[in-house]
Amino acid sequence: DTLWDLAIAEVKKRENPNDDDVRPGEVWEKSILFMGNKNGRILTKLSYFCSREESPKPTLALEYTFGRRARRHNTPKDVAHFWELGGGTSLAELIRIPITCHNIRSFAVVLVLDLSKPNELWTTMESLLQVTRNHVSKILTKLEKTNPEVAAEIKQRMWNDLKRDHPDYALVDPFPIPMVIIGSKYDIFHEFDSEMRKIISKTLRFVSHYHGASLVFTSKSEALLLKARALINHLAFGYDKSKSVSVDPSKPLFIPAGLDSMSQIGPPPASDSDLGKMRANTPLELWKKVFEKTFPPKSFCDLQDTKDPAQDSQYAEYEVDVMRAQKNQELEQYKRNASKSWKEMDFDSD
Repeated sequence: DTLWDLAIAEVKKRENPNDDDVRPGEVWEKSILFMGNKNGRILTKLSYFCSREESPKPTLALEYTFGRRARRHNTPKDVAHFWELGGGTSLAELIRIPITCHNIRSFAVVLVLDLSKPNELWTTMESLLQVTRNHVSKILTKLEKTNPEVAAEIKQRMWNDLKRDHPDYALVDPFPIPMVIIGSKYDIFHEFDSEMRKIISKTLRFVSHYHGASLVFTSKSEALLLKARALINHLAFGYDKSKSVSVDPSKPLFIPAGLDSMSQIGPPPASDSDLGKMRANTPLELWKKVFEKTFPPKSFCDLQDTKDPAQDSQYAEYEVDVMRAQKNQELEQYKRNASKSWKEMDFDSD
């Protein structure tokens, strides 16, 4: 083969890696997008999952880092690309940057939900998952025309964790790419009333199982962080997935994908009369109505609450800031002149 032929083959291999058959000497590459509640602390701890020692800082918008690990001694290190989406739901459209046609086969999502803020939980979850699913669906539609084999493979992988003989096979709607849902701040959540904890736990169990995702509750506790890291290492480096399960609502939940069931979760936590009054087209919509009856969605606007990074002292640059101030003054002057000109215009009454 010519050098040009080898280069083309290498590009094709990178764009369409066969993750299930990584041969000795080859490098495993995965990508993971972390997203969730605005100011969610665990979103700032990617360095922890990468075994780095830098002090994590709050995510500004969309940030990138990576981790490398060797499967065996004297072998090439596998690479995991980590993306952090900051700003809660206000910057959700940025997810189209890291998730592309070229890496969709090796991409996964980690959704971090703040258990201490149940009134924001469903809104955050629904918004982020909807934007991500829509974007992935567009990519799959494009691949069906350009590379139908890859599109078919991705759709088949959606069902890898749920076998055909699973009793819920026809009742779920797996997310198009692998997903882990992390319930953060369990230490605060644990102080909630037992009935509130039960409703939140059952709801997140249903949502995770319905989407074919893994679920784990975590906090600053080293033991709980290790469980979250185990699920992420499975996505990032192909480590064996834990088979242990914890479904006791009085304890932190830990349920790998495919190991729960509708019969174990039970019906939505509401009386039969209340359920009879609720109109829903899907099981997910019914659970939403039940959950939001106990925890009404908090009325807030992420976009308005997002701090302007230009006003943050840690990003200060004297020359840039002086020029920006000058341009702001020119813009204000332009607005005043334009407003004055508009008022002075003589309109024909006809």
